[in-house]
Amino acid sequence: MRVKFRGVTEREALLVRGPAGWGEFSPFLEYEDAEASRWLASGIEAAWEGFPEPVRGRVPVNATVPAVPAGQVRDVLAAFGPVQAVKVKVAERGQALADDIARVAAVRDALPEADLRVDANAGWTVPEAVEALVRLGEFSLEYAEQPVPGINGLAEVRALLEARGTPVPIAADEAVRKAEDPLRVARARAADLIIVKAAPLGGVRRALEIVREAGLPAVVSSALDTSVGLAAGVALAAALPSLPHACGLGTGALLAHDVVSPALVPDGGFLPADRLAQRAEPDPELLARYAAPEERRQWWLGRLRRCHALLAARH
Repeated sequence: MRVKFRGVTEREALLVRGPAGWGEFSPFLEYEDAEASRWLASGIEAAWEGFPEPVRGRVPVNATVPAVPAGQVRDVLAAFGPVQAVKVKVAERGQALADDIARVAAVRDALPEADLRVDANAGWTVPEAVEALVRLGEFSLEYAEQPVPGINGLAEVRALLEARGTPVPIAADEAVRKAEDPLRVARARAADLIIVKAAPLGGVRRALEIVREAGLPAVVSSALDTSVGLAAGVALAAALPSLPHACGLGTGALLAHDVVSPALVPDGGFLPADRLAQRAEPDPELLARYAAPEERRQWWLGRLRRCHALLAARH
């Protein structure tokens, strides 16, 4: 990674090749097999079924600013090139609200006209979220992503902000992708929009189904994938009937190295949605250069077998 993101400095992924192309299996290391198996379903879909037909030729993307000091914001943004939207990570463990305010202010200073959204990854309590979003709302936020854990917490924050006259829409992320019932957040009226990620939801087609049934605007985001996994996110965004917001699919710019050449990174604030199977084709030289040590390879193969067994048992 160029900078630490989500506590990660090195990203590990297992790539699979099938008749339709390449797929990625890269659940974060701490995820249990039941959750990780959905990521495997997504990789299998990409490699064995391919992607649905797109309805648009390119996908707008936002820049993503990790929880870096405000002084590093411009350097992070430079890796993304011109963009019209920026997602800023907030509520980082060990940091204070003042750090978040300084970081968001630095982004606003660098890009006065950009759409700004913040992502707390469920890091605040309800009172902390309300205080933070009232303060951060001064920067004209497009929305706040998963400010607190759980659906009830989201609904409470949404109601309290409305009562305070703070117009910050709430987006649900973990409450969708980590839930046994990803549609519950819509039924509870706990969010104004939902964040969807192809891999954690079991693939592009399953994610399209969830968006259709939820009936809420959707923003497609990545899971810190290589370009192989990012292709699935782009395919999802390209197949949605409506795409009102820029997507969080520019995270390839946060990787110091990738396995695809050229990597799937934003160009003028967009990612191309055509020929995705070809764009996700790893370079053999890069695969060899960044191959995991044998110990890690065996760890991932063991995880692959366990998760595949869970998928097979469901079907």
